Amino acid sequence: MTIANIFLAIGPWQIAIVVLVVLLLFGGKKIPELMRGLGSGIKEFKDASKEDEPTEDKKQE
Repeated sequence: MTIANIFLAIGPWQIAIVVLVVLLLFGGKKIPELMRGLGSGIKEFKDASKEDEPTEDKKQE
């Protein structure tokens, strides 16, 4: 089974089970804090990747 087929095999029941397990492990109060941290991490990653792009354009010229 290829990776593309694995992602297609994930259905709504599997997603619901994963959400339920995460809710049981971390609790309802911890999830917003975890999502806030994840969002800030993604934002920092995007900012860092944007800073690197101009240097690559200068190298190509």
